[in-house]
Amino acid sequence: MAGRRKKPELSLIDALKDLCAEKEIAPDVLFEAVESALKVAYKKNFNQDDNVEITIDHEDGSFHVYSLKSVVEVVEDPIIEISKEDAEQISPGCEIDDVVEIEVTPKNFGRIAAQAAKQIVVQKLREAERGVIYDEFTNRDSDLVRGKVVRVEDENLIVEVGKTEAILVPSEQTPNDNFKIGDFVRAYIIEVRKGGKGPQVYLSRTHPNFVRRLVELEVPEIQDGIIEIKGVAREAGARAKVAVISKDPNVEAVGSCVGQRGTRIQPVLDELGEEKLDIIEWSPKVGVYIANALSPSKIVSVALADDDKNCRVIVPDNQLSLAIGKEGQNARLAARLTGWKIDIKSVRQSKGDTLPPNMHEVDISDAMAVFKPRQKKFKKNFAPRQLEE
Repeated sequence: MAGRRKKPELSLIDALKDLCAEKEIAPDVLFEAVESALKVAYKKNFNQDDNVEITIDHEDGSFHVYSLKSVVEVVEDPIIEISKEDAEQISPGCEIDDVVEIEVTPKNFGRIAAQAAKQIVVQKLREAERGVIYDEFTNRDSDLVRGKVVRVEDENLIVEVGKTEAILVPSEQTPNDNFKIGDFVRAYIIEVRKGGKGPQVYLSRTHPNFVRRLVELEVPEIQDGIIEIKGVAREAGARAKVAVISKDPNVEAVGSCVGQRGTRIQPVLDELGEEKLDIIEWSPKVGVYIANALSPSKIVSVALADDDKNCRVIVPDNQLSLAIGKEGQNARLAARLTGWKIDIKSVRQSKGDTLPPNMHEVDISDAMAVFKPRQKKFKKNFAPRQLEE
């Protein structure tokens, strides 16, 4: 019976290349790590203090140990120096202060080097792998990621994202969040730090840009640059406002973001849970922008004080609480979104008031058109049905 064929032995080069592919590390980085490890192994196992250099042939995997010595007139330290006469025999034509390489590769160095350098190679591999992960997530800073909750440490959620673990601390979770081990989480990368155990990636679900990225993900016109998000204001878990503008007069910004029957905005709302979301039209006219930002309230008038960015907004009597919002939330978010201090009064409250000298009313007819209530349309021949006697 014919004996089984032996599997071909994996060469050093093949093994290193496989490691590079598996760990996504540049081959040069790994070869440099191995050469450094072999240098340590040589000095440790052969009690040599020589100034050595070890090279690995990247094609056949052979390695060579060279002792580096400076060419001098008079040798004082034979470990690092060589006379010009002796150097001439190794490298003809060399001059004083040149450095010559003398091969000193031990015959049994291969086995010893492999054993002694193993731990150092593993360490270098880990460092290189951490560097790759750090670079990857540094480039993804301010990006949206999705991962799986693998454990909880001191109330921090540890989320597996690709080949690393990210941290979602309690303060970066919304009041509506209630994730458990095994749940999938979508979050925003707020910071990437270098740590002793590898890169530390910190996530957030409360950051305003979490909402920005969610909307960008669902609206192709934003990805194509037709629609631009001009600002986001948010109180996580409660309400968020996103201001958008279209660069194409044929594309309506708010409608495109909401989608037909809300199909585009619904995935965002599903991710935010109970948090309300207002998509509003940005305007270069400050008064119009402020009026839009106070959505869903109607606005009667807006007066601005340009010197200190204060404004007075008048709303219908029955819209005051809507404009201000629960515990002042709507007004607070509008102020944060626009960058203006907003003082809101009802028509009744403002009756008899006079504007300060530094304040002037502005035209907000564009905004008023947005909030104009729709009137029901009846047919001309419509007549109410008569009651039967």
